Amino acid sequence: MSIQIYDPTTEVKSRTIHFVPRPQSLKGLRVGLVDNTKHNSDQILLRIAGILEKEHGAKAHVIRKKKSAGSAPGPEMVKDYKQNCDVIVAGIGD
Repeated sequence: MSIQIYDPTTEVKSRTIHFVPRPQSLKGLRVGLVDNTKHNSDQILLRIAGILEKEHGAKAHVIRKKKSAGSAPGPEMVKDYKQNCDVIVAGIGD
C-alpha cells in the first residue's frame, strides 16, 4: 500500500497595488459603502456614514450589499459606485 500526499499550498506571487490619492477632505463628497453581508456589517457601515456626514461634511452615502463576504462586488455595483460616489468604504462585521 502506498500513501500519496498532496501539498495544497501555492507559490506566493507579489504584486504592486497602486492606490488613488485620498481626498484632503470629505466635505461635499458622496460616500459609497460596501456591505459584505456579514452579521451587523450594515449597522457598522450606517454608523460610519452618519459620522462621516455629521463630523466630516460628507454629502450623502450609497450602501450596496455584495452576494457574499468572499465575493467581489459585481460589475453593476462597481458601475453604480463609479457613477454615484466619490469615495468608497468597505466594512465587515460579525
